[in-house]
Amino acid sequence: MSSQLRGDFSAPVKGAVVDQQSLIHTRFAATKLKAKPRRRHFAKQGGNHASPFKGRGLAFHHVREYQGGDEIRHIDWRVTARTAKAHTKIFEEEKERPVVLCLDQRATMFFGSRHCFKSVLACHVAATLAWAGLENNDRVGGLIFADEHHREVRPRRSHRSVLNFIHTATDYNQSLAQTTNASDISNEKSLASAFEELRRITRPGSTVYVLSDFAGYEQDAERQLHLIARHNDVIAISISDPMEASLPTNGSYPVSNGRERIQMTLTNRLREQFINRHQQTRHSLQASLKRGGIHHISLSTDSAYFLHLQRGMGQA
Repeated sequence: MSSQLRGDFSAPVKGAVVDQQSLIHTRFAATKLKAKPRRRHFAKQGGNHASPFKGRGLAFHHVREYQGGDEIRHIDWRVTARTAKAHTKIFEEEKERPVVLCLDQRATMFFGSRHCFKSVLACHVAATLAWAGLENNDRVGGLIFADEHHREVRPRRSHRSVLNFIHTATDYNQSLAQTTNASDISNEKSLASAFEELRRITRPGSTVYVLSDFAGYEQDAERQLHLIARHNDVIAISISDPMEASLPTNGSYPVSNGRERIQMTLTNRLREQFINRHQQTRHSLQASLKRGGIHHISLSTDSAYFLHLQRGMGQA
């Protein structure tokens, strides 16, 4: 029996494909995790958790006479015209914040050198966040995308909705293993198009988690993600593997893409170029997320995710 099935989340996730039951059992971890990260400049509210004032996360409460310093865009022109005095709309923060999970299951995620593949780790983290959202009485849904297609799970406040998301994530993950040659995939579903779809289905005022290795994160993808962050609280969870940061020691290694096999010789120069390129890509991603006001949590396949997730959300 796996550590996840026993409710022990202090060990790394294992496997090349997910087991649906292990995703369901992440519910035990979710009871110890709040669905919203603790960040500065949070507003007070009467709900189960604090959320920033963003987008339509504010619900109309009443109308009163305009006072100096009030937002001009909140002026109620109908009441103003009827009373001949300027009136403004007053809002209060909604207690409900839909949780939207954007789960990357493209071919680039089907890789791992230690305990599990990136795609598997992303599924476990997404399932944990889904259960945590339900624990906070939020509506939970999201978008799961692969290289050629995607599926939307509409946010609902029910166990069935979370189970539907987990079932869909399992299907997408297991289909990765059934793809014989990753090079045969057309790679039509770029990050930009996935984020564009995410922006279409996300209601302003939501909490959005993006779980991806961010491969192919270019200008168009950045623009779409920044647009989402304008009206939502976005948390980017980057999934990585140690071998993506540093190559093995010098020597000759067989390398295959599933159809062809070559012998690759690693040298100090090649390893140094690889490390520099990885660091540049990572710093570029971090800078982009910072510009967009997006909270960033980094997780790796070689360690237990739960404690790192708690720390990234300011809860440990």
